[in-house]
Amino acid sequence: MAASDKLQDSLNYPPRGLRSPRAAAYVGVSEREFLNLVKEGVMPKPKRVKGMNIWDRFEIDAAFECLKHEDGPQRRNMINQMLGIDDK
Repeated sequence: MAASDKLQDSLNYPPRGLRSPRAAAYVGVSEREFLNLVKEGVMPKPKRVKGMNIWDRFEIDAAFECLKHEDGPQRRNMINQMLGIDDK
């Protein structure tokens, strides 16, 4: 397969692994701010794959869910609420 040939299919789904520009856009911040959040431990560290830093979208979701609202209490995790798990 030539380098210009890319795997394409008819499914529409988000990627599981994200490089830093897309991970930052996914969270809604600049790449620089995203990398600062990673350094501060607010966002997860990337996985190393053949010399590339790749963030797991599920780990980003979990970290984002843990962020507190500036103007009030944290929103309850709906899955935990349905399962009766206290997520405070």
